[in-house]
Amino acid sequence: MDVRYANHPEEIKRYNTDELREKFLVEKLFEPGHVHLTYTHVDRMIFGGATPTTQELTIKLDKQLGVDYFLERRELGIINIGAAGYVVLDGEKYEMNQYDGLYVGRGTKEVWFGSEHPAQPAKFYLLSSPAHHTYPTVKIAKKDIKPLELGETATLNERKIHQYIHPNVCESCQLQMGLTMLQPGSVWNTMPAHTHDRRSEVYLYFDMEEDTRAFHFMGEPQETRHLILKNEQAVISPSWSIHCGTATSNYTFIWGMCGENITYTDMDHIPMDQLR
Repeated sequence: MDVRYANHPEEIKRYNTDELREKFLVEKLFEPGHVHLTYTHVDRMIFGGATPTTQELTIKLDKQLGVDYFLERRELGIINIGAAGYVVLDGEKYEMNQYDGLYVGRGTKEVWFGSEHPAQPAKFYLLSSPAHHTYPTVKIAKKDIKPLELGETATLNERKIHQYIHPNVCESCQLQMGLTMLQPGSVWNTMPAHTHDRRSEVYLYFDMEEDTRAFHFMGEPQETRHLILKNEQAVISPSWSIHCGTATSNYTFIWGMCGENITYTDMDHIPMDQLR
């Protein structure tokens, strides 16, 4: 498990491109037969990918977290962005088609990931945050989600927001998670930009062609920076940072956050004339 430490906003003003990528960009999440995880001290989130092939995979993080098992004091969100697979939680199997999600409550001792067809593996995106209470595990099928339809073609941001782990769908301690699909011809995921000083976030960009690139904008509103990502890469977004992006074609991204509250609309919008 890779570990990333928190950074003061004044620090990144001095970072060059390589330093910025080293601190905030995660380039490898999905590798056949492996689990790749990143622990960020920004709100102590753990995120990454599990890509099972011929054998089931699990997460073993006890010594690193000072607990007896991974979810002893944590909750977990899962979205499958690959082919059909399944998740086994303490012996109970959940079928997971592409874009299906799962909320896993604190106290679940065994978590196993499998693919229906090893040659076409599932790709489980994982996001975990500390939890103070145990809420029920909930399967969230994409077909059952009524998306929020926002934006318009004229502003290049026509998109559908699918809320997975959200008060409208299931209970959680502090974890929120969803999937946003940009429509063909649209490339902006959020503009005007905003911050939410009470929550931190992680973005996973995917469903991109080999040559497609996403430009993720971050930093304080008056001191912005950017990262260039390719398919299936993720960005850590601290609470003080804007987090918006555009790309050379349409794409899909998963947003996930945790912090002081679970109010999705609790954000501070940045007027366009304040961005620099």
